Amino acid sequence: MQIFYCGDISHGRALFSREESRHCLKVLRMRDGEEITFTDGLGNLYEGVINEADPSAMSATITSVIHDYGKRGYRLHIAISPLKNDDRLEWFIEKAVETGIDEITPLLCARTEKNRIRRERLEGLILSAMKQSVKCHLPKLNSPVGFNDFIAGTHAGKRIIASCDPAFERIPVTSAFSQGDDVVMMIGPEGDFTAAEVSEALQAGFQPVHIGPSRLRTETAGVVACCSVYLANI
Repeated sequence: MQIFYCGDISHGRALFSREESRHCLKVLRMRDGEEITFTDGLGNLYEGVINEADPSAMSATITSVIHDYGKRGYRLHIAISPLKNDDRLEWFIEKAVETGIDEITPLLCARTEKNRIRRERLEGLILSAMKQSVKCHLPKLNSPVGFNDFIAGTHAGKRIIASCDPAFERIPVTSAFSQGDDVVMMIGPEGDFTAAEVSEALQAGFQPVHIGPSRLRTETAGVVACCSVYLANI
């Protein structure tokens, strides 16, 4: 199924962005009167008919809608340290969206090597991955936030911190939540969280976990974490 994204829907009509319009009309060569499938990123899957084939602002008349298409029984929020290599963070985000994630927070830790993100590019990747994997809920990308500010925030669900430090009594990540649980998980930078950070997270109510016997790169740990939650809910 080829789906498009439209953030401007009202009164039975959808008005598409220049990017989506050009892709539909110039790349896929669709025309007036053809049926189109699209989402608003809020969980709704629409069927419509193109009624204005304008490459800068295509519009379609809505013919049907499915609400809460593909809705999951849980929420997943991953807070992950930005990486020095942008490509690796982009890879994580793409795979996280494909497997199912609701919220992503770049987490600035003591050992984080890069404190900024390419927000526009990452949001484009999130949108593309949502469409490619035929999902209708557009994940939220937060601005980078400091470690202490994050653990002090209000987070509903199972709060988890993944650490490599054997000094802490860690449990397997798959034992930290059950099917249907909302999960908030922190993934640290290369070099892991500091012992002080893990201690502070424990005091804030986070459960320390390990993600298997291997020492994983940050982006790999993030994907494994997403897959652990995904597999627990199928």
